[in-house]
Amino acid sequence: MTANGQDTKPVDPFEALRGVRDAYLDSMSKVMVNAVNSEEYAQATGAFLGGYLTLTAPAREALDKAMLQALEQFSLPSRQQVAVLAERLTHIETRCDDMDAKLDRILELSVSNQPRGDAIPSRSKRTAKKASKSPARAPEKLEGRYDASCGIAQPWVDAGSKT
Repeated sequence: MTANGQDTKPVDPFEALRGVRDAYLDSMSKVMVNAVNSEEYAQATGAFLGGYLTLTAPAREALDKAMLQALEQFSLPSRQQVAVLAERLTHIETRCDDMDAKLDRILELSVSNQPRGDAIPSRSKRTAKKASKSPARAPEKLEGRYDASCGIAQPWVDAGSKT
């Protein structure tokens, strides 16, 4: 404290330099924003990138070919094969959802056509009872026929039948 009761700050010799730096950065950022937002900059950048892509296209194609060969050698799928598989799985899921909706509708119709005493319980109740009664076991291997129209095997069709 000084004699009149006020704190004095020590003099910082770099304070003036910080002010100059901040002013310089502010003015340069304004200049760069104006330059980058200009049509000339967009055209120059586009020309540069176009030339770059033209020059690197053969190397990129060679790298893609080498990557496909390496993936094939290691028995791994390519990005395109994974995308095709994902699309097929999506179609299968959609078909399963459609079949589930149809089964629900069939169940509703069969329940509505039954006399009151012989009503069939809903699917969720039947599956809950079935799950509680049967112990866990390994899935059975089912034989079936390949259905080319949907791209999946049909294990519910007897492999020996001619239908």
